[in-house]
Amino acid sequence: MSLGCVVLAAGAGRRFGGPKQLAEVAGRPLLAHVLDLAAPYDPVVVLGAHAEEVRSLVGAARVVVAEDWAQGQSASLRAGIAALGDVDWALVLLGDQPFLTPEVVEAVLAAREGADAVRAAYDGVPGHPVLLGRRVLAEVPSLRGDAGARQALERFEVRLVEAAGLCDPTDIDTREHLEGIR
Repeated sequence: MSLGCVVLAAGAGRRFGGPKQLAEVAGRPLLAHVLDLAAPYDPVVVLGAHAEEVRSLVGAARVVVAEDWAQGQSASLRAGIAALGDVDWALVLLGDQPFLTPEVVEAVLAAREGADAVRAAYDGVPGHPVLLGRRVLAEVPSLRGDAGARQALERFEVRLVEAAGLCDPTDIDTREHLEGIR
């Protein structure tokens, strides 16, 4: 079965006050941490706002720019999935979660048999990474808004993998949040 990977990093960082992808965590840009995690899966990195500034971080990864990024996360997801082409599964990572680990990705990938999608859950609360199977991927072109694939996932068999002990799922949304974790 073929596997693709999409890193969503197109947002403007409005709550952050600028391109949070460039903000430093542990001496490195926020997005660099996620790209390291995604590297074994040959990711497509979706950029939008601040695309030219952020592009320098992606190295050899494939880049797609979601021109309609301002329409919400679903626009970025559509662009990324389209760039993957024909895959059986797509691993979706968010560019603002620097503390995810290979262990959480491996747990999500290992749980795919018999499911339409797999989501990491943290103390029962669904989060990322998310693994979308072929049936869900077929719905992605029709998604709209800022909910990503959430609306489509409601119609499919989604397996939750408890991952609270595998990583810290913190996402960075504000400068105050960033300062709090430093």
